[in-house]
Amino acid sequence: MSRHHNGCILLFAKSPVKGQVKTRLAAEIGEDFALRLYKCFVEDELDVIDGVGVPVRLLFYPPDAESDFAEWLGKRDVLRPQRGNDLGDRMKNALTDAFAEGFSKAVVIGSDLPDIPGDFLREALKALESHDAVIGPSSDGGYYLIGFSRVSFLPKVFADIAWGTSAVCAQTLALFEKHRRSVRLLPEWHDVDTAEDLDLLLRRNGGTTFESSRTCRYLRARRLRSESNV
Repeated sequence: MSRHHNGCILLFAKSPVKGQVKTRLAAEIGEDFALRLYKCFVEDELDVIDGVGVPVRLLFYPPDAESDFAEWLGKRDVLRPQRGNDLGDRMKNALTDAFAEGFSKAVVIGSDLPDIPGDFLREALKALESHDAVIGPSSDGGYYLIGFSRVSFLPKVFADIAWGTSAVCAQTLALFEKHRRSVRLLPEWHDVDTAEDLDLLLRRNGGTTFESSRTCRYLRARRLRSESNV
């Protein structure tokens, strides 16, 4: 087996099925709108990751959704099913597999970060050369990124976490401290889960290169269609 001495990015994504992605956002803007927007999010995020220049493993859910992703994104990335009973199990298993594959460091990110700066990902991978772990706090109390080097991997930080609550990041940091692991904190960033988050996304990207993204182009086209129907 070939060995990797660099890092990889593990992108977690759900199958693009109407009514099963961005459900909180869909309740506000409609399921069709939310589904198309989700696909834009993932495609824009993949563009950012491509710019970082490291291998990508796209971890899909549910485990039988490989054909959906292959049809949607083609064979451009290595597709693997998420394995585990909850989010913590699935992240732990994905990192375990990456290290077994031979990567020396790996970071996990979610798929609702269309405008995540590529510099954050580069900083995360660089930080793992001098820190045991790296984490990116999100503004809702969770985290948008977590990563380890192979020699400092700590699976225990994925156990007994109140997933989906505002306590996730704090609980995880407490476990790092308990086990005396050095952690690099990235800048806080923002998931896009609600219509208010969507408004914030547009406001913070005014005048940036993200204005030419699939997400922004789709939102502009949607707005024009809505205005033409008034």
